[in-house]
Amino acid sequence: MKHKNLGFIIAALGILGFATLLLIVIPSFQLAEIKAEEGLKPYTEIELAGRGIYIREGCVYCHSQQPRDPRQAPDKARGWGRPSTPGDYAYDYPHLLGTMRTGPDLFNIGVRQPSEEWHLVHLYQPRAVVSWSIMPAYPFLFERKPEAEAGDRVITLPPLYAPASGVVVAKPETIALVAYLKALKRDYPSTQLPFRSPRKTVEEASP
Repeated sequence: MKHKNLGFIIAALGILGFATLLLIVIPSFQLAEIKAEEGLKPYTEIELAGRGIYIREGCVYCHSQQPRDPRQAPDKARGWGRPSTPGDYAYDYPHLLGTMRTGPDLFNIGVRQPSEEWHLVHLYQPRAVVSWSIMPAYPFLFERKPEAEAGDRVITLPPLYAPASGVVVAKPETIALVAYLKALKRDYPSTQLPFRSPRKTVEEASP
């Protein structure tokens, strides 16, 4: 019985060791070899702070950051940018790839929507800029004041959503969040996109 248990323990440790090698050790060496895409810039201090707000508010639960290859899905035709590569996430830790698309992919939102004002209004009340949006509003990221003070970032809202009196001012954390969203600009050419398979090349070359 003791020998039988010993064999079971050795087998279990072997399986655990193999899984660790396959899922942790080998990928860690592969990731160490990944280089940032040329043109990708590290996040600034304010962008990193905004990334923290993005994580805190759970944006990753409804938005992805990983456009797929045109042969898999029409993500590029939707305006979400070229297919992503490992080098696009060189400065992302933890990564925010996302698995849900309740809202659009944000991999390239900084190119699609470069306006700070648009993002601020959208965060305060999404329906103010996209009538059919199902995104929740984030009014707690803003402050209502009787009048603006020096340095305040006042947002201009449509009459339907503007307060009856006073102004709506973006909090510093909201400015940081928008800075992060605007930094999601993968408009540089990729040097890491995979080559097409020889089979596809032959098929395309044939009359």
